[in-house]
Amino acid sequence: MKKLLQINIVSNMLSTGNISEDIAKVARKRGWDCYIAYGRKSVSGISKEIKVGSVFDMYEHYFENRIFDNEGLASRRATLRLIDRIKEIQPDVVHLHNIHDHYLNYKIMFHYLNNSKISVVWTFHDFWAITGHCHHFIEANCEKWKAECDHCPLQHSTVNSVIDRSKRNFQLKKKLFTENKNLTIVAVSNWVGELVTESFLKEKRILVIPNGIDMESFKQICEPKHLSLPDDKFIIISVAKNWGWGDRKGLDGFVALSKMLGSDEVIVLVGMNQDLINQMPNNIIGLEKISSKEELAILYSKADVMLSLSLAETFGLTIVEANACGTPAVVYDNTAPPSLLSSNTGYVAKNGDIEDAYQKIELIKSRGKSAYSMACIEHAEKYYNKDINYQKYIDLYETLITEQNA
Repeated sequence: MKKLLQINIVSNMLSTGNISEDIAKVARKRGWDCYIAYGRKSVSGISKEIKVGSVFDMYEHYFENRIFDNEGLASRRATLRLIDRIKEIQPDVVHLHNIHDHYLNYKIMFHYLNNSKISVVWTFHDFWAITGHCHHFIEANCEKWKAECDHCPLQHSTVNSVIDRSKRNFQLKKKLFTENKNLTIVAVSNWVGELVTESFLKEKRILVIPNGIDMESFKQICEPKHLSLPDDKFIIISVAKNWGWGDRKGLDGFVALSKMLGSDEVIVLVGMNQDLINQMPNNIIGLEKISSKEELAILYSKADVMLSLSLAETFGLTIVEANACGTPAVVYDNTAPPSLLSSNTGYVAKNGDIEDAYQKIELIKSRGKSAYSMACIEHAEKYYNKDINYQKYIDLYETLITEQNA
């Protein structure tokens, strides 16, 4: 039986954990034995779980990063123990997801992988692998990663370490990751893929496999009812799933938009904490985090338009989920979200221009949501059905095994 080992910060929870679980489900149907090594939390799934490190290891790793900019270079014993397990399992494919966040030593791991014949697939959910240490460089408008990171502009904000060792980190990553002869990069959007081709990994095989959604759960619900939402308003919805409403999600833009709305229009923001909800103006309805796919489908179906004001997204899952429920979207012209829409599933507004975004919303309002719904559903089914997209990973695994054995 072929064996798959995935490595991720979490297992069967949050976005990347759910993706790894869905991939494992498709692999199991094709006869694969599935394992997942995770660093933080897990919800029991179909893969055999391997916990990497302890709470002590995590805090020691955090300390090293906070002082010495050592993200991915602590957790030494924990990583060596994981490698012992990999040697026992003898996987045909190691599939990396997020290997940062204080639990894995990438130097030790890649020394091992680079000297093995194991096929390695790495899904880029962010850009940590090709930078000196940051996950996203868009907000700083930084292009140093294309040549060599140094004097990081995010040093005392996003990265927040005492010592800036971005140049050392960049050089080490470049050396280790380019040395692996069996590495295939998978980008979660065309935008991510295009940027990777400008990095030190440009010579690697780079594929695009978009994230997928559960089309059985995210579907249009006729006459949806939700106690928190009015029946007599035009509803503009946005959802922050994992990390809440920070500046990168564009909260200030929604507050600015609220001042433009007519009396028959309202904004619904999902994923807020109670303190933030209490600070919102009367025409912004804040809802706490919702993990139920069924309740989210009701909210998407109830809404008239999905609005994304994010500064940077490597994909934009909530946009696709809303489309699958028949709801058109308006997004800023930046990063990945524009690539998720077709000409009849929503509109792209000028980046950072809330007035232009509102004009696009009013265009949808004037035509009516029903003018877009069928095209939205068909587009989501064709391009973002997880059963189709994650099958592409299994096809890739089997191609890599064939090439190894040739």
